[in-house]
Amino acid sequence: MPRRSISRLSPKTLALLAGAVATGAVLAVLYVILLAPVHAVPEPPPVLARLKPAQKAVSVPDVAFSDATGRRYTLAEFKGRYVLLNLWATWCNPCVRELPALAGLKAALPKDRIAVLAVNVGRADATQTAAFLGRHQAGGLGVYLDSDIALMRAFDAYGLPFTVLIDPEGKEVARAFGPSDWSAPASIAYFKALPWPQQKTARR
Repeated sequence: MPRRSISRLSPKTLALLAGAVATGAVLAVLYVILLAPVHAVPEPPPVLARLKPAQKAVSVPDVAFSDATGRRYTLAEFKGRYVLLNLWATWCNPCVRELPALAGLKAALPKDRIAVLAVNVGRADATQTAAFLGRHQAGGLGVYLDSDIALMRAFDAYGLPFTVLIDPEGKEVARAFGPSDWSAPASIAYFKALPWPQQKTARR
């Protein structure tokens, strides 16, 4: 018996087939979501091509750094929201070029959901760092220092700039070597689309 072409199927049959296809598509999406790693992050847009998602999320090291007042922080204190940790130095030209973009990203994101921490790993003190950031349209980043380069050693960072994305549970979920256009519209949209934590923490 010759098979009937789709064009000869009744409207009722076509409707049933469309419903089955739609149901299958929904189930396929749910299947992918359920199988995705708990700490997985979406694939970054092309403008953030250097930001590579981690194959396996691991806890970030318990290393301390300072702010402009000399207060010491650890990354664990920022749990409950995402952290974009950027390591830079005044002598690093690619670092300096991306500082305004980092400042723009920080200004565009909700501070209770994601912290942008640009840590100077050079030898400049707090006053020098603040002045340098101001001269490069990045004063909004705030002053964070790690003159002992403890963060570079802990993350095995072999060059600057170096950036790590940390999830609300304190796990590294992506990292980037080299500069990126952090304040591009696609970049801002990417970070805003991350699954935000429910618990809010104090702003820094």
